[in-house]
Amino acid sequence: MTTQTFDDRVALVTGAGSGIGRAMAVAFAKAGSRVVVCDIHADSAASTAADIGDDLAVAVPADIADQDSVAGLVDAAVSAYGRIDVLCNNAGIMDTMALPADVTVEQWERVLRVNLTGTFLVAHAVLPHMLRQGGGAIINTASEAGIRGGAAGVAYTASKHGVVGLTRNIAWAYAKDGIRCNAILPGPTMTGMAATATFDEIGLTRLAPVLALGERIAQPEQMAEAALFLASDAASFVNGAIVPVDGGWSAA
Repeated sequence: MTTQTFDDRVALVTGAGSGIGRAMAVAFAKAGSRVVVCDIHADSAASTAADIGDDLAVAVPADIADQDSVAGLVDAAVSAYGRIDVLCNNAGIMDTMALPADVTVEQWERVLRVNLTGTFLVAHAVLPHMLRQGGGAIINTASEAGIRGGAAGVAYTASKHGVVGLTRNIAWAYAKDGIRCNAILPGPTMTGMAATATFDEIGLTRLAPVLALGERIAQPEQMAEAALFLASDAASFVNGAIVPVDGGWSAA
């Protein structure tokens, strides 16, 4: 019988200062893992780590869009705990929901840099450690926008489609090395990310009929439980899966 316990394992969670990432960090700690709490905001990372407890967590502020910062993050994680068994690639930002003709190049590049390139950079830095230790699990946070054309603006949509492709390629490339890579696709979730964003009125109006289908709001802990399962031995033969966690929104 397989379980979802993580004794003697180490989980690195990005975007763990709030929302889904914070819930993931707490869930892995409760399951027995030691947790590297990463967030671009040092105070937020420290707060999550403090809530978990010094015996199970260490806070490492980092900007996943910057390669040097990511290298420092992974070095700090390995220095603290000696290994990385689970990577929750969760950090990301919203776009303004602007339509393609209205999005600025700067907005496009920033969203792609964080959501897609940042996800790649962290995986790129962690994979050599997983290869040396003989395995590991990566859970990427994609989005319903990763399988739809009208659930967000063009930049966010393209970035999350990219995360889906990245997930599948990593799963295929390293399946024989004991490394699994899966993605969750959250539907509407009670986090602070959308509350701090500024939205394009035209784009938001166009998207409103689709977004209304996802009016049931999830709690971050529901996303964390899905990630916990995908990282666990209970999901040992689940690899390359793109898992909607949306209360049935994608089934409509």
